[in-house]
Amino acid sequence: MSFQDLEAGRPLASRQNLNNGKQDATQAVASGIFQINTAVSTFQRLVNTLGTPKDTPELREKLHKTRLHIGQLVKDTSAKLKQASESDHRAEVSASKKVTDAKLAKDFQAVLKEFQKAQRLAAERETAYTPFVPQAVPPSSYTAGEVDTRSDESTEQRGLLVQSRRQEVLLLDNEIAFNEAIIEEREQGIQEIQQQIGEVNEIFKDLAVLVHEQGTMIDDIGTHIENSRAATVQAKSHLVKAAKTQRSNSSLTCLLLVIFAIVILIVIIVLAA
Repeated sequence: MSFQDLEAGRPLASRQNLNNGKQDATQAVASGIFQINTAVSTFQRLVNTLGTPKDTPELREKLHKTRLHIGQLVKDTSAKLKQASESDHRAEVSASKKVTDAKLAKDFQAVLKEFQKAQRLAAERETAYTPFVPQAVPPSSYTAGEVDTRSDESTEQRGLLVQSRRQEVLLLDNEIAFNEAIIEEREQGIQEIQQQIGEVNEIFKDLAVLVHEQGTMIDDIGTHIENSRAATVQAKSHLVKAAKTQRSNSSLTCLLLVIFAIVILIVIIVLAA
């Protein structure tokens, strides 16, 4: 079972770990890679929205949650892959499982590369752009010109004007506080991105070593298969030669028997004469 099997819609095998009832490590890796690939596609679409009018605080929050989700999937899948690879060193493990795990490791490596690219692009765009926040319109019924021209307004109207100005100041203060909160949240998000990029890079380095080790293991399996195939061909050749020799010997024996019979017949004829 590989990642391509999942993408093609092939069902997972029903094999389970009988010792603890948990999902087989190889199955878990294939399922994890499939989930990561799906989540990365969503993450890429969100990243492409950064810097556009659709770039809102809500979108940033969704991007943040998706990033954390992928990070956890990557950690879990990496742990399962290591577990599967460690079991491949046992003598009783079949060659087909070793090949499957090696293919899954390469699939995992490929999807991690895509996630790394999306992470770097997200870091660049989140640093360069701020989310779009609709500006609130102050509920003021008066303009500066109206204040200058209406010097004979009643006390009640002037009271309303003062109240309106206070609301404007309050809204302005709230807007400043909100913008400061957005800036602080953005800085925290950038720090989280940088931290996660570092974690994924470490996993990617470990994965590269694992892929190299599994490649060596697969090469050894391929060498054994090739040697077995060569030995089979040689044995078949020996069998063919042996069969030909046996047929040749059988023909010679039959010829000697015929000659012997003819000699006996001649002797009998001579004696009878």
